[in-house]
Amino acid sequence: MWSTGRFGWEKTRLSAPDTKNNGKEISETVIDLYRAHAAEFDQSRGKDMREASWFDRFLSLIPASSHILDIGCGSGEPIARYCIERSCAVTGIDASGELIALCRSRFPNHRWHVEDMRQLDIGQQFDGLIAWHSFFHLTPDDQRLMFPRFASHAKSGAALMFTSGPTAGEVVGEWQGRPLYHASLSAEEYRQLLHDNGFRVLHHRVEDPQCGGATVWLAQKN
Repeated sequence: MWSTGRFGWEKTRLSAPDTKNNGKEISETVIDLYRAHAAEFDQSRGKDMREASWFDRFLSLIPASSHILDIGCGSGEPIARYCIERSCAVTGIDASGELIALCRSRFPNHRWHVEDMRQLDIGQQFDGLIAWHSFFHLTPDDQRLMFPRFASHAKSGAALMFTSGPTAGEVVGEWQGRPLYHASLSAEEYRQLLHDNGFRVLHHRVEDPQCGGATVWLAQKN
């Protein structure tokens, strides 16, 4: 099972793309889907923060009042809010200007950028980086290219937390009547990419039942 809890679609059927090229083509529609349905996403995104135990672990690794980079921040609810309420400064990026507008209206004292994570280049290092239910919308090749970007934006000792699929592959769900792409590398490849980019894995949980079935990675920069 893939956790698709970002939208609460745990029962939505997922299927494999017919070909690698078809998967790439579908992946390129993800940003437009978020742009077109930003309000629906904001309404349907669970706000109960069932992820709290993972974020408490993440925050325990970094100093109080840390600066966090939220990669694929959506509308800022509930992840950015949870961090802000715990005295963190948040910089968020999302390719949907409509979602970033919601972040700016809700949290005007924090920094929000309309940016495709594949071009992430803020020129700043952070105490913590989050890619929660966002990074897994990239193709396998694009995911591999993200790890040097994670590393270049992470201070020594910074925490990195992201979600993936439970196994390697590509799957397509459906939301608002349109396909929504997900992909994952193997656990072995994620471990190698983290190691090669100066991170050590602290926790890896496959399909955590306490977190909506999410597969979670928590690592720390050397």
